Order: sequence, then C-alpha cells, then structure tokens
Amino acid sequence: MSNPITISIVDDQSELCEKIAAFLHSMAGFKCLSSYANAKEALARLPGEKPDVILMDINLGGISGIECVRQLKPKLPHSQVIMLTVFEDTEKIFAALTAGASGYLLKRMPLPKLAEAIHEVMDGGSPMSAPIAREVVRLLQKIPKPADANAHLSAREREVLESLAAGRTYKHISNDMGVTINTVRSYIRRIYEKLHVQSRTEAVAKYMGRL
Repeated sequence: MSNPITISIVDDQSELCEKIAAFLHSMAGFKCLSSYANAKEALARLPGEKPDVILMDINLGGISGIECVRQLKPKLPHSQVIMLTVFEDTEKIFAALTAGASGYLLKRMPLPKLAEAIHEVMDGGSPMSAPIAREVVRLLQKIPKPADANAHLSAREREVLESLAAGRTYKHISNDMGVTINTVRSYIRRIYEKLHVQSRTEAVAKYMGRL
C-alpha cells in the first residue's frame, strides 16, 4: 500500500479544523499531521513536519495566510499549499497564487470535494472552486498580455499556460490537446525557460503581467 498523503491545516477556526481533520482521518490514503491556529506557530513547526499538502486560511490573526505561504515556500518547496477561504476577491486570489499557493478553494466546498482537490494538487493540478476558476478564466480573457514577456511563446505553449492558470491538471491538458503527458511536460519546461521562472505560479503570474 502506498504512503498516505500527509496534510497540515492552518486556520483559526477550531471547529472547522476539527471537522476537516476528522474527515481526513476517516478517509483511506490521508493522514492529518497537525493543525495550527496562527501563522507564527505554523512557520515554526511546519518546516520540521514537511507535510505533502498544507490547507491554509487567508484571514489569520497577525501574519496573514498569504504572507505565511510566502515565507513557507522557500523552506518547503515540495509542499503543496491550498488556500481555504471565504474570499472570492481577485486580488487575494492572485496574491495567494503568486505567493506560492497551488490551489484556492472556498470553505463552503463539500469535504468530499476537498479530498478530490488534495489528490488533484498532488497530481500537478491547481484545484479551484468553480467561482474562482471562472473568475481566473474571465481575467485571463480580459487582461492584455505583456508582449515583451510572452511574445516568444508559441500558440501551443500559450494554450498550456492558460490551462495551467485555469487549474487544469497535466492529464486534463494532455487530453484537451490530444498529446501525451510527457509532451505537456516538455511544453512546460520550455515555458519556464522562456519566461525565466521556476514554478507554475510564477509562470502564470508573469504571463498575466503580475511579476
């Protein structure tokens, strides 16, 4: 049997933390390592725990969840962060993603959907609640792309990058484009090289003129 996906929660709503933790403990393939009520404690403890996935609230007292992600990612480059929030504000969405988060979910999401999102982020995707994904797509269509950063991307590379921004997994992109997953990975490597970035979130941010 494969190792379970390890998860830590950072949220000051103790009832929600307990609800999520109890649900994850009841599901095969997940292991909830810890939960923290504030960013200060999370920053001190999480680098030693090295969870696969961190579920992070935005509206924490003191240090915000977005700033917590920004400080954690250099210490935990392989941990995937999913923001859990009540906010649908576009500035918070992109601030979280450019800080290093890989997903953005609304707290009202049913817990089985949260489990799916955790699997998705471990599979290379960027899970987003439907309202968030629609807002991201709307903005991608609306915001003019800076020519100097993106003119040298091919049409197929732009297609891959827009799919990544909309939260599509490598598997979904390969199916949409009719190519293999290895081909998708090759496109992504070339995108990173051309945009001089190291991650999906940096690539999307630069594509949208936010870096």
